[in-house]
Amino acid sequence: MIVLWTDALIFMLVFALLALGFYLRDKEHIKQGLQKIADSKIGMVSLVVLLFFVGVGLLDSVHFKSADNKGGEIVSLLDHWAAPLKEHVEKTYSAPFATTLYSKEITNTAEGTPQWGYPRLTFGGRHLQDPATQHIPDILQKTAIAFIQGLIISSLMVLLLLLVRFKKQKAKKTFCSASPALCTVFVIVLASNMLIYLSQYYHVFGTDKVGEDVLYQTVKSIRTGLVIGTLTTLIMLPMAIIFGILAGFFQGWVDDVIQYIYTTLNSIPSVLLIAASVLMVQVYMANHESSFTSVIVRSDTRLLFLCLILGVTSWTGLCRLLRAETLKLREMEYVQAAHALGVRQGTILVRHILPNVMHIVIISVVLDFSSLVLAEAVLSYINIGVDPTTYSWGNMINGARLEMAREPIVWWSLSAAFVFMFALVLAANLFADVVQNALDPRAAHND
Repeated sequence: MIVLWTDALIFMLVFALLALGFYLRDKEHIKQGLQKIADSKIGMVSLVVLLFFVGVGLLDSVHFKSADNKGGEIVSLLDHWAAPLKEHVEKTYSAPFATTLYSKEITNTAEGTPQWGYPRLTFGGRHLQDPATQHIPDILQKTAIAFIQGLIISSLMVLLLLLVRFKKQKAKKTFCSASPALCTVFVIVLASNMLIYLSQYYHVFGTDKVGEDVLYQTVKSIRTGLVIGTLTTLIMLPMAIIFGILAGFFQGWVDDVIQYIYTTLNSIPSVLLIAASVLMVQVYMANHESSFTSVIVRSDTRLLFLCLILGVTSWTGLCRLLRAETLKLREMEYVQAAHALGVRQGTILVRHILPNVMHIVIISVVLDFSSLVLAEAVLSYINIGVDPTTYSWGNMINGARLEMAREPIVWWSLSAAFVFMFALVLAANLFADVVQNALDPRAAHND
């Protein structure tokens, strides 16, 4: 098993979240907030979508050396299971569900006569003897088969979840009325099974300029989006919390120094800072080629440094919010009473200030996650994001933008990246709204 830097940080974050959940499971105010989230239809639907993306990202974060080749290529569990998609490479562009290339070329007939036409794909629709007459009926037939299979699998999974739910709650409801989350699970499992089944026969999302399957690229890009969103948040969170609380609580010269730091940092154009940092990483890897022999290791290092520089440049906003909230909290009666009773300042910060700003931290983390996913796409679009060999929605958009002027237009790479990125960001934003309403003490007081 091979553990990359980003893999280690991702699983450390997962274990930390599990430990935090175990610690907070008996806290009454946390239980009330979680119950509000569970009662929200939008919250549960968006949570299921987020968990689906997280599950795919975790599968793509377990790396090992493949035994299929002598070089020992580093692959992930997702690569291993999606090997047919990766290996079914065509010559160049092909449209979704196509059996021929997207552009005409000079080909030879069975009699050896050259002709101008659309060459057959090597893998897409290769099981068809006569694509002209069998293509559409075959797609409809296999879609029906995939739908029935997915219907059975998703129904069994939802029934299993219902049995667990009813056993705990001792209630009987239809699965749609019991929880919209179960309906979302049903739809996701059904759609996933249909994509998996159909991808055995066709390129469901088409192929790109070098003939690589776009569905494979899109699914592989999920991990990059999650890494950018989660690890950058993990890096910037300690600085934002520590500096924000200290500035608001102690004021004076401490507040002045911290304000000077984040004001100076904000005055530096973030794009130039990121570009300079990425260039430094590239120069370092070029001068130490022996330490970066694998393409996977090299791209992972660049991804990690991109998370670091994004974390360094994105903590100032949350720091300002926490400073303002701490300035208010330090004047509250219970904090003044703790001062009067001689409680140590460190204890006051940990027991009184920090718990009362955590709702702002949680809300900001979820909101920043979606903005960072979009930031990766923008940075990759201007070639200062992740490594060009890394699968990411930004690289897909950057590669597709040059083909938008073609006639006929190549639209599927851009569309696939947009749909998946839109689903992840929308789910994160909707879940953030629900978390804000559930954990904000002022909202609870108004209720």
